[in-house]
Amino acid sequence: MDLRPSEVTSILQRELEGYRTSVQAEGVGTVLQVGDGVARVHGLEDCMVSEILEFPNEVFGMALNLEQDNVGAILFGSDTLVKEGDQVKTTGRLMSVPVGDALIGRVVDSLGRPLDGKGPIETDKFRPIEGRAPNVVERQSVNEPLQTGLKSIDGMIPVGRGQRELIIGDRQTGKTAIAVDAIINQKGGDVICIYVAVGQKQSTVKAVSLALEKAGAMDYSIVVSASANEQASMQFIAPFSGTAMGEEFRDNGKHVLIVYDDLYKHALAWRQVSLLLRRPPGREAFPGDIFNLHSRLLERSAKLNDKAHELNPKEFKAGGGSMTAFPIVETQEGDVSAYIPTNVISITDGQIYLEPDLFNAGVRPAVNVGLSVSRVGGSAQTKAMKNKKVAGTLRLDLAQYRELQAFAQFGSDLDPATQRRLNRGERLVELLKQGQYQPLPFEEQVAVIFSGTSGGLDDVPVERIPEFEKGFLLFLRDQHGDLLTTIRDSKEFTEESQKAMSDAIEAFKKNFTVAV
Repeated sequence: MDLRPSEVTSILQRELEGYRTSVQAEGVGTVLQVGDGVARVHGLEDCMVSEILEFPNEVFGMALNLEQDNVGAILFGSDTLVKEGDQVKTTGRLMSVPVGDALIGRVVDSLGRPLDGKGPIETDKFRPIEGRAPNVVERQSVNEPLQTGLKSIDGMIPVGRGQRELIIGDRQTGKTAIAVDAIINQKGGDVICIYVAVGQKQSTVKAVSLALEKAGAMDYSIVVSASANEQASMQFIAPFSGTAMGEEFRDNGKHVLIVYDDLYKHALAWRQVSLLLRRPPGREAFPGDIFNLHSRLLERSAKLNDKAHELNPKEFKAGGGSMTAFPIVETQEGDVSAYIPTNVISITDGQIYLEPDLFNAGVRPAVNVGLSVSRVGGSAQTKAMKNKKVAGTLRLDLAQYRELQAFAQFGSDLDPATQRRLNRGERLVELLKQGQYQPLPFEEQVAVIFSGTSGGLDDVPVERIPEFEKGFLLFLRDQHGDLLTTIRDSKEFTEESQKAMSDAIEAFKKNFTVAV
């Protein structure tokens, strides 16, 4: 076919006008050294901190040390697949995880990859694992309760939405049980729960996810697992990944409860990573930034101002959202003055201290009232629970009982008033015991605690208190459902309700055969 020069010119001109090119700059470096899950790379001049690096054989890493002549990176994958001299590329993306509703009901690893065999996670939303904590203007004070369903905690150490409440104690004292009960208690509510397991046995993570599944709590929960057999790098980023997932809901006006189980093992993972990266060690060989690590993690939990989206529309889609944190720290031999426990205590808004002696004595949850505190206090408690006839004096009564109990061991001649306090204290301790995975609704907690603090149980034998509580709650649900509904809806315990509750206690006691 013959083409005239003018036609050739017009075709070329049209093609050149339609040609679009995009230049993509890519930093390329070389692996100098690799081993123990850490790599040193030369030649990445434009690398950012927390940037994703692409190694051969589909291994990814994250840049942490930006030094003068090399970059120190942690690897998320087997370091046996990477060798000296391999080429490394920068991606221009910060370390991110998938976020959104698609993650609810799933068990994922630190990178947001599914571990539950339920197929891929369908989401196109990603969020950097390191986020900015809301500033003072974007926050509001904690004033809305987050019910845990545990009488001893909701009554004496109340937790509010947006609070950071530390759960601390030796191993096997019921720390995880409290967190799991709090998650189960959110059923039917508006709180999305995230359980982050750091350095736990796989069997423990499996048991928790099965307990949540059985209770129907996985419908609103996410489990992020970085178990003990995972690399230290995966354990290090797990709490940050879980927090990024929670922030997505918080910034859209929803409420989140996140459990970090536990931050002592997280600190050990960061110590391992830091020492391998040749960062100078400090106290107990932990790096100097260990306090900063946990504070920048926990400060991201907050209750947002109702107008946060107006103050910062780029970051927040709606105001009023909250993220409540339950960091767990395991102590050694009850030493709460050790390095990591004191760090986390100073960052959080209170702590629930679980005592081994109480646990071994059968007091479950084994909460030590003297050492446990909520720095938000009554402002996160409903009026009904705060009522001086309900939990208002409960903490003081128990503290006095513990003191008198120690004093009473030295002599048997006690005046009637002291004897009455001891008798009531015994019954209150028994009343506050609660089985695992059995959280109680707030209105039923009010009824049970009131029966003890009002003196309604003073003539019931201590060993029959659990039987009384069980029967009394069944009696209330069956014959006084309207009274429970009134307390639940109004969040108050009026004099009228108090009289009705006292009458209900007396009516039940007539049928409850009191053993002599």
